[in-house]
Amino acid sequence: MTELEKGPRGLRRGRGARERILSASQQLFRDQGINCTGMDQLCAVAEVSKRTLYQHFSGKDELIAEGLRRFDPEILPEVFDRADLTPRERLLAAFDVHSPLCPFIAAAVEIPDPGHPARVLARDYKVGFAARFTDTAREAGATDPEQLGEQLALLLDGASARSRVLNADAFTTAAAIATVLVDNALPAAAGAVEHPGR
Repeated sequence: MTELEKGPRGLRRGRGARERILSASQQLFRDQGINCTGMDQLCAVAEVSKRTLYQHFSGKDELIAEGLRRFDPEILPEVFDRADLTPRERLLAAFDVHSPLCPFIAAAVEIPDPGHPARVLARDYKVGFAARFTDTAREAGATDPEQLGEQLALLLDGASARSRVLNADAFTTAAAIATVLVDNALPAAAGAVEHPGR
């Protein structure tokens, strides 16, 4: 970094400010919530002036929406796009991703307006999330892939919320329930696992 790229305190300025703002907002929104995060604090953590922040984002609403847009645009590709796993294994692998409270759930809880851009993104993401489960359930041969997709999406969201509320892991229990749901929806696969010699 050249001296021209540094600010008066020797901190980087200009270049990368947008990414620092987004990174700081995602961290602060996750750690303390959207409503408890002020713009002054956000600027301090991102090491930018308010002027710089407003050059990149029109306000907090746009910043929240952009953070959600970037969070998981492909909807768990590290699970659903794995060619090395069977469809059944992909359905269950989603429960191995232990993340903090889903930011889409957090945004929907904190923002009451259903027309807010962040709420619209959250709704669209959750519809897409269930659709990924449904598509994989259909690929696995589930008797009712739509029902299984909705059940697994609800179960995973519930595990995320419960883990946050109790400050304890709920994913292990959710994974055990998911196994029962999947095996009941795929009776041939469950029988093959229980009786591999047949």
